Amino acid sequence: MKTRITELFGIEHPIIQGGMHYVGYAELASAVSNAGGLGIITALTQPTPEDLAREIARCHEMTDKPFGVNLTFLPSFNAPPYAEYIAAIIEGGIKAVETAGRSPEQWMPMLKDAGIKVIHKCTSVRHSLKAERIGCDAVSVDGFECGGHPGEDDIPNFILLPRAAEELKIPFVASGGMADGRSLVAALALGAEGMNMGTRFIATKEAPVHDNVKQALVASDELQTRLVMRPLRNTERVLSNAAVEEILRIEAEKGNATTIEDIRHLVTGGQNRKVLKEGDMDAAAWSCGMVCGLIHDVPTVKELIDRIMAEADTIIRRRLEGFVA
Repeated sequence: MKTRITELFGIEHPIIQGGMHYVGYAELASAVSNAGGLGIITALTQPTPEDLAREIARCHEMTDKPFGVNLTFLPSFNAPPYAEYIAAIIEGGIKAVETAGRSPEQWMPMLKDAGIKVIHKCTSVRHSLKAERIGCDAVSVDGFECGGHPGEDDIPNFILLPRAAEELKIPFVASGGMADGRSLVAALALGAEGMNMGTRFIATKEAPVHDNVKQALVASDELQTRLVMRPLRNTERVLSNAAVEEILRIEAEKGNATTIEDIRHLVTGGQNRKVLKEGDMDAAAWSCGMVCGLIHDVPTVKELIDRIMAEADTIIRRRLEGFVA
């Protein structure tokens, strides 16, 4: 299957593995790339730029296919050494960067001068158009269904994707609710040129997370995610657990007076690591999309991607052509 996304990133299948904190390591990124998609290492999961350089080198040892790096731009008062992280990306020979969070405009010259293709994660059409204006090569359009931060507009992909298609000239992928061949075909029909999967890739054999996490995804359905941090206008979709219920209790009690300090002990990276790495499923809130309702097994990455492409081919060639006939 060829689309502008496969051509842009030099990949076989229009499937991108989104950046995920404490998940986007070389093991998963290389497995996705080896299976024909675009694997992504998460830069800020690495404590220092030097650690990122080592992780990139490790991934190069595990695949000779293209892979990228996710770089999330945090508020300026808590800014990591972005120039050094970008230098590690450039020196590591990376040609694809997924940016997220705040606008990457300040860093675009440094990335573009190195010949890097930039795909920016956006939760609205207006942000997608801004990404296009500042020179991003593609956009990952994240609907309200997505795990992590869905923005504050609450627009699901059945509306957001065709709206993006009406406005954008650069290619975009669909993110949020993507899990299988049906997702891919639907995304293409709505104007996207591929899809980005996060939560679905956590439930694979190569994902470097505790098996408790993978089994929690298999056991969950689409009703088990919650939205936290809404009073902070930093909404995050997470899988329900004891920590999440406590966050919601605090937010209900304090309302718009809720501060990050009130819930910090339940959302910090250290606590999040206890969930993903140690399997303590109630230690913290952790990002999870509504797509958990479509996760029923823990295949290898190759099995998953091959299955997606076979399903998509069957839908396009048999079911849809049958309707036309």
